[in-house]
Amino acid sequence: MSAEDPEDGLTEEEQENLRYFVRIGQTDLDGTKSVERSLTDMNGIGQRTARIVADASGVDRTATFGLLAEEEIDNVVDVVENIEDHVPEWMLNRQHDFYTGENAHIVGSDLNQQRRQDINRMQMIDSYKGVRHKRGQKVRGQRTKSTGRTEGTIGVNVERIKEEQAADAADGDDDE
Repeated sequence: MSAEDPEDGLTEEEQENLRYFVRIGQTDLDGTKSVERSLTDMNGIGQRTARIVADASGVDRTATFGLLAEEEIDNVVDVVENIEDHVPEWMLNRQHDFYTGENAHIVGSDLNQQRRQDINRMQMIDSYKGVRHKRGQKVRGQRTKSTGRTEGTIGVNVERIKEEQAADAADGDDDE
């Protein structure tokens, strides 16, 4: 289930009231983890953003997420949905959108969909990054001479060459 065992230090009443899954948007979050760690399981929210969300919603970030009251969970959901109001502009993951020019912070499955659309647009206009995506090569300037190989063997197989030379030498001795 999770790295944290929910039964450690919980009374029977807390174990009965524990919600194992907390749904935010289209994502199920682990209710046995702390608020901060559980929020990082959501796409588009990292450790720093999770800490800001917990502070802005007025929830203890170390509290178990599944034990929170409904109002506290609703506060967390509201902050996640309106995160642009709680974080500085430079922390948003969608700055100066290509089509609208606005700043936004996208979370959940919307982030994956938007990333696919951006890659598709780059491929359609044949930008450098789009061409690299089409070919399945590295996009961000990494080395490709020695890493990122898709074939099985790298370099020269010295043992096979020695075996072939020995076999050729043995065949040459047989011919004489």
